[in-house]
Amino acid sequence: MTSPVQPQPLPGRQVALVDLLDRLLSGGVVLTGDIVLSIAGIDLVRISLRALIVSVSTEVVPPPPPHHETGPA
Repeated sequence: MTSPVQPQPLPGRQVALVDLLDRLLSGGVVLTGDIVLSIAGIDLVRISLRALIVSVSTEVVPPPPPHHETGPA
């Protein structure tokens, strides 16, 4: 009889906050939450929060060169 395989813990690794945010935002993050304010078991206020956070890459495209028409003078 064999014993079950025990998962090995991941080695401790430090990650800079900037690197973590870069990884999260490159793939996108969805934040969700619900807040319910109730008194005596009666829900008075319910707030549902949903947010999609992603990074947006902006690429600056140079304008085309001006077109000069040359005709008979």
